[in-house]
Amino acid sequence: MAAKNTKAPSRGSNPADEPLPLDLSALTSIVGYPLRRAQLAVFEDFNRRFLALKLSPAQYSALVVIAANPGRKQSEIAGALGIQRPNFVAMMDELERRGLAERLRTPVDRRSRALALTAAGATLVARARRVQAEQEQEVERLIGREGRQQLLAALARLAELGT
Repeated sequence: MAAKNTKAPSRGSNPADEPLPLDLSALTSIVGYPLRRAQLAVFEDFNRRFLALKLSPAQYSALVVIAANPGRKQSEIAGALGIQRPNFVAMMDELERRGLAERLRTPVDRRSRALALTAAGATLVARARRVQAEQEQEVERLIGREGRQQLLAALARLAELGT
């Protein structure tokens, strides 16, 4: 004869043995929590969309900024993106290995390197911008054009907390 489960119901259980939703209200009313959750969702979507291009968000950002600012120093690009120098050097090593970007000697300071995209890098950035535009369209579908503009403005103001 099989033993009958005599375990007392745990606190918060319901008759259907389905867990009740957790109360997250102490977190959802704090800006940082939903902001982080949204950031994770956007990055997961980005990673899914950019998988075929083999680009991380940081690599995409670096390539786009290099494309818009050819010839600028590695330290300038890293600083503008908020990427620590050793991490940026490693990322540039990878982008060079893939033939997407290159470091060039500068005539002014032979110790520093100017960054530029290769032809392959420019082609990849053009493809990646189209993929990024699709993601932005999806964001706009979810929150509307005005909501997207308001979100960007609010995020820019929030970024001032760190300065």
